[in-house]
Amino acid sequence: MINKRQVLIVDDDPGMLQLLSLRLGGFGYEVITAQSGPEALAILEDRVVNVVLSDLRMEPMNGMELFQKVNERWPGIPFIVLTAHGTIREAVSATQEGVFAFLTKPVDKDELESTLNRIGDLHHPVSAEPEPAASGILTRSPKMYQLLEQARLYAQSDVNILITGESGTGKEVLANTIHNNSARQGKPFVAINCSAIPQELLESELFGHVKGAFTGAQQDREGLFATAEGGTILLDEIGDMPYLLQAKILRVLQEGKLRPVGGRADVCLDVRVISATHIDLELAMAEKRFREDLFYRLNVVNLQLPPLRERLEDIPLLVDHFLTRIASRTGKPSKTLAPDAVGVLLGYDWPGNIRQLENTVERLFALASGPVIAASLVEQSLPVERVKPVIPLAEARREFERSYLVQMLTATNGNMTLAAELAGRNRSDFHKLVKRHGINPDRYRAASGD
Repeated sequence: MINKRQVLIVDDDPGMLQLLSLRLGGFGYEVITAQSGPEALAILEDRVVNVVLSDLRMEPMNGMELFQKVNERWPGIPFIVLTAHGTIREAVSATQEGVFAFLTKPVDKDELESTLNRIGDLHHPVSAEPEPAASGILTRSPKMYQLLEQARLYAQSDVNILITGESGTGKEVLANTIHNNSARQGKPFVAINCSAIPQELLESELFGHVKGAFTGAQQDREGLFATAEGGTILLDEIGDMPYLLQAKILRVLQEGKLRPVGGRADVCLDVRVISATHIDLELAMAEKRFREDLFYRLNVVNLQLPPLRERLEDIPLLVDHFLTRIASRTGKPSKTLAPDAVGVLLGYDWPGNIRQLENTVERLFALASGPVIAASLVEQSLPVERVKPVIPLAEARREFERSYLVQMLTATNGNMTLAAELAGRNRSDFHKLVKRHGINPDRYRAASGD
């Protein structure tokens, strides 16, 4: 974290302002205080701050109302909400709206410092370290930071969580992260892929069986639910679970009990259930492939993992991690990507997401004869039709400018004077821009019937 970054603390309790000021000053921040939302807004008009730390329950403007105004006027400022009255659902609602973090009073010193450090990582991505090891997830993506903050909040309760996202986005890793940040850490975390086990064996795998329950059942066997006792079970690819078995999963969720295959007595359970899927469960419900009552039991909370193409800033970070891990595992010298090779990876859309990226890095490490992996080797390892070169900034600006000019001319039926007025330029300058991009205004007049 950079010293003397400025934080604005907003709280109507003078004692809390003093306590937080001392604490943040000790972290190396320059502290500015306000005792109300309107006072904070007035300060922001004159001062540049790096973080806003606000109480939730205040008058005449509460913390979320203050956040909305700050987000509208200065959308780049990270906003942290503090409250002694918050609930898990209230907290996640806040983070879904864009609040960076939601902390409860009394504020834990280490948690506050860790949260502020993550903000420092976001605003200094070149020198930032990966997401702290406690999360188990490497990222520099603001979208992922927000998701992890929601996951951390939900980890504190035992609500059922449904993790959705494309294949290969890291749903099991996120589930494990939730487990490791919950009161159940240290207890078993058991993951089962519902699509990988034959239908006739899945019930026995989940619930166990008694001796003689079926041919080959020569002794009692504990199921995965029982193995996870006290901990967390992940039902991965829950959308592929056989329809008839879904009713038994529903009973486990409703009653906290299960009955082994062939058994006559119920077994009580203390297990948190997290489920995950890459398919559209609402569509599956409409097609009668997934039970509606089970869906609503599982989907108390939904965490959606973004695909890799929406977190491109993580690709170099993940590649370095994979290369380092491969070198350590194989005992071979480490390798790096050539700068233009990184550009090739960024131009690919990664339909298989992180899993595909890891497999690609494994292949590149094996194929590269020297310490530097060339762009040509990366291009040979990816389908040509799915690779698009990264557009230089100057070209991107030109494309945007041309698209904008066409949009203005289309909206005004090719009227140059009106289009220039809408664009906030004088007619002469606007005409030069149109000419520079080779745009014919008459084309838009003709298209509109003028």
